[in-house]
Amino acid sequence: MKYIILDDEPIAHRIIEGFSEKLKTLEKVGNAYNAFEAIQMLQEQKVDLLFLDMNMPEINGFEFLKTLPETPQIIVTSAHKEFALEGYEFNVVDYLLKPFSFERFIKAVNKVTMVNKNISPLEYHTKHPFVYLKSGDKQIKVFFKDILFIEASGNYCKVFLQDEMIVILQKISTFEKELPKGFLRIHNSFIIAKEKVKVIEGNRLYIEHHKIPIGTTYKSRIGELYK
Repeated sequence: MKYIILDDEPIAHRIIEGFSEKLKTLEKVGNAYNAFEAIQMLQEQKVDLLFLDMNMPEINGFEFLKTLPETPQIIVTSAHKEFALEGYEFNVVDYLLKPFSFERFIKAVNKVTMVNKNISPLEYHTKHPFVYLKSGDKQIKVFFKDILFIEASGNYCKVFLQDEMIVILQKISTFEKELPKGFLRIHNSFIIAKEKVKVIEGNRLYIEHHKIPIGTTYKSRIGELYK
């Protein structure tokens, strides 16, 4: 997938380039530091993906998009949250809030891949039954089938496997969106793998030796465990 970066900050280019080099699916076409350079690149060659910064001199990101007769897939990058809602009006595939992690970058690129190939989330998880979890300086490959449950801990998540627990810097509400259908939120602080549940008893259930509470507002979801 051929991409260009449109950002007036050199460090932003280096970060995206560094992340992209780790993914065999991405091939850099060029670096643009203003909208006029980007327009020229888009006219001269086929581009599949544009990493677009919103805050640029002379013309901002959305004004730039309005000038294009045809746009590639777009991943917006910005240090400002307020651009997110407006971005989706321009058919932006994903929005990366600076500074973003390699894990978050991968998720954005995967979304573009799904859009390009018209792949449903179910098809994607069938072909990619795993996720990379960033824990400290490590990227740990974890298969969904090995996850017992996830517990929230502030801005972190504890991902429990059969023989270990991995802590990641990600809110549970964000991580929930990345999980396939075999997982169920049963509490503000817990998501469980449905097939791992051994016993349901009152306001709690058991997975292996773990006792997990069922939140009052989530009780109506427990019926999904029997399907």
